[in-house]
Amino acid sequence: MKILVISCSHNPKSRSNILAQEALNDLKAEGGEVEWIDLAKTELPFCDGAHSYGHENVGPVSEKISQADGIILAAPVYNYDLNAAAKNLLELTGRNWTGKIVGFACAAGGHGSFMSIMPFANSLMLDFRCVIVPRFVYATGAAFADGKVSDPEIRERVRGLAKDLVNFSKGLNGYTEKAD
Repeated sequence: MKILVISCSHNPKSRSNILAQEALNDLKAEGGEVEWIDLAKTELPFCDGAHSYGHENVGPVSEKISQADGIILAAPVYNYDLNAAAKNLLELTGRNWTGKIVGFACAAGGHGSFMSIMPFANSLMLDFRCVIVPRFVYATGAAFADGKVSDPEIRERVRGLAKDLVNFSKGLNGYTEKAD
């Protein structure tokens, strides 16, 4: 089983990247193959609906998405929506998301944007028939200290998201445990 974690922030002090790293570690502990994409380190062009699809990094990123059984998308929330990098990623890689199991880990400035992932999730569900893990992580700045998740409830939610993503991916992709 292949799981992909995508960090969508370009901020070097990104709290959503911290959530992504925590999820990555939890997923590695669950077993299976875990891959990583950090959009701060992987240059992607702005989607122009034409030439941008030919950029040298779009193909490899699209391939990782296509090969994944489950994906955790970690993104900051700006202006009551996921950041532009997350939306641009979806625009560049579109059909590669078809049928994926997707979980979200989001960092935001305040509590008022809790439902902000829904337009993005709706697009994944309606356009690409993705299954969205109903548990998602939404954390404000109060949940972090010294570059780490300091709130035990948020930390447990990240663990739960990783576990749920693995379970959904196994169940919906037809994986079975091998007998000893």
